[in-house]
Amino acid sequence: MENIMETQDIENKESFGEGALRTLCAFANTKGGTLYIGLSDKGKVKGIKLNNEILKNISDKIVSSLGVHPEIEIEKREGKEILKISVKPSAVPISFNGKYYERVGNTTREMNSERLKEFLLKGTNWDGLVNKEVSFAEIDKETVKLFIRKAKSTGRLTIFKENTDIKTIFEHLKLSVKGKLTNASIILFGKDPQKYFINAVLRIVRLKNQTTIVGDRLIAGNLFNQVVQGEEAIKNFINVRYEIKKLEREEIWEYPLPAIREALINSLIHRDYFKFNVQTQVKIFDDYIWFYNIGGLPEGITLEDLKKPHSSVPRNPLIVHIFYLAGFIEEVGSGIGRMTDSLKSQGLPEPEFKEEMGGFSVRFYKDIYTEENLRKMGLNKRQIKAVMYVKEKGKITNKEYQELNLVSKPSATRDLQALVELGLLEQRGITGKGTFYVLVKGSQTAQRTHKGLTKGSKE
Repeated sequence: MENIMETQDIENKESFGEGALRTLCAFANTKGGTLYIGLSDKGKVKGIKLNNEILKNISDKIVSSLGVHPEIEIEKREGKEILKISVKPSAVPISFNGKYYERVGNTTREMNSERLKEFLLKGTNWDGLVNKEVSFAEIDKETVKLFIRKAKSTGRLTIFKENTDIKTIFEHLKLSVKGKLTNASIILFGKDPQKYFINAVLRIVRLKNQTTIVGDRLIAGNLFNQVVQGEEAIKNFINVRYEIKKLEREEIWEYPLPAIREALINSLIHRDYFKFNVQTQVKIFDDYIWFYNIGGLPEGITLEDLKKPHSSVPRNPLIVHIFYLAGFIEEVGSGIGRMTDSLKSQGLPEPEFKEEMGGFSVRFYKDIYTEENLRKMGLNKRQIKAVMYVKEKGKITNKEYQELNLVSKPSATRDLQALVELGLLEQRGITGKGTFYVLVKGSQTAQRTHKGLTKGSKE
């Protein structure tokens, strides 16, 4: 029989003592696990003397010290008895002698102060906590009226009028508990939420590169104000052009406003407000825009999950619900799809999602396939014409390039190879007549081309 090796959820001890209790505590605080008594840490069978009294004492000790009820079994290995003690993950934090332990790999470790704070608050919603320092006098009545108007217009909250007593509205929406305001009510409707949450602000920065700031806005106030003012600030930092359609002038922004609005709102309503020392940030560069909020994805949700229909586990359910009622967001879990569709409808790459710096970020990359941008990159007229052709048709062959630009095969080959080296086109198919070229989509293109490479035939 193979030795039992130690893992995150398996540990071996030669005897039962405080070390065993620390391990069981760690199992309960992590994903559960099994402790074998009577084995060396390498899994070698040592055996343990057992009888009913010893078993009872061990069980009683675990229950009295940890408050968990284990499953205990006796197993025989190599003619010796060993004890198998299993515990399930606990729904509440478990301590041993006043300390909290967790499993990290195959080791048991005491949680440090920051990890302990995070662990103890796990499952606790920041927005639902009562803040006893705040009174209803600090709630902005005009913001509440604005919310009621919007919620009525969506048809999602029709039972209240604008002049309904705020205390009645808040109790109904669980924004107050027994007359005391929650964090959600303050951050959503407060006159000065930063009095209590100093870094619950939105910073929007326009940069030429990673260090050169050319515009900076710090937006405070409640979340409704941050959304409205934040969108206006972003619009001031990006370009817009106009097209005449059906005798009317239409604004075409560098990035579609619905996608900007979705990413901005998500960064505000899904951030981790327990981590009070970090601002919500938007950084606008020449070739992309970056949205960031502290706090990663909810447990059980991966970056890949975001790209397909997925369940939503909102970090701030009260805040999310209010924004839903007001029509600022739609069905929970569908925002990423709408954001992606909005960008793709304007010919832009899909958004890029990352977990970084203890938080979550979204990047939108600008369309690099515009005549103006291609000229800046040093492309000749033939190459620009070819890129526009591929953008419309989906691909181009060497022969089609020759016919499009009335050039020789060697010239077409040089031009196309330069576009490949620039990262604008990608060669596909078998060498020869089966070869064709397609656009390189996504963030890699934007990152490569913004460096200003200039290659190609100028003839």
